[in-house]
Amino acid sequence: MPIANCHTTADRLADITAIEQALFRYARGVDRRDWTLVRSAYHPDAIDNHGNYRGPIEGFVSSLVARHAHIEQSLHVVSNVLVEFNAPDSALVESYFTAYQRLSPSAGASRQTYLDGEIASDSDSVDNEAIGRYVDHFTRREGEWRIQRRDVLFDLYRSRIAQRSAPINPALTLSVRDQSDFLYARRQELGL
Repeated sequence: MPIANCHTTADRLADITAIEQALFRYARGVDRRDWTLVRSAYHPDAIDNHGNYRGPIEGFVSSLVARHAHIEQSLHVVSNVLVEFNAPDSALVESYFTAYQRLSPSAGASRQTYLDGEIASDSDSVDNEAIGRYVDHFTRREGEWRIQRRDVLFDLYRSRIAQRSAPINPALTLSVRDQSDFLYARRQELGL
């Protein structure tokens, strides 16, 4: 609920948009391995409780760098963003997420920890799907809304050996998990 007499409706809508943009920066940053962009969604002293990591944001980013070295595909979808302001510069934000990630054979034996009874061969990738919610405390400092604390709640986590499929048509533009992705070329072209 909005705080009475603190901001106009237009101000609060601008705040909600800024909060959503931080959520989307996080998703793009993880999927493109753009760790500077991930950091931009958090305050420098933020805490992240991601299940497999709990602690300061710099340690979380380090854990992402190590984990994503073996993730060949990653796609985060963020939706159902609900913002509840508890003060002019503070909000509880709940958002739903779905994350699809393909763990490459280069991850070695660690791929087995995701599988329930299946045995991955040396050439198998493992597909992971996570569905859950981010429960974030956002605060605004110096005009910027960023995550102060994130707790990740999981509703579903499933893994399976990736199915082999036909090669992708070479006429299609493929996503790349770094700054050589088409998006970054277009950003540069547009002066962003």
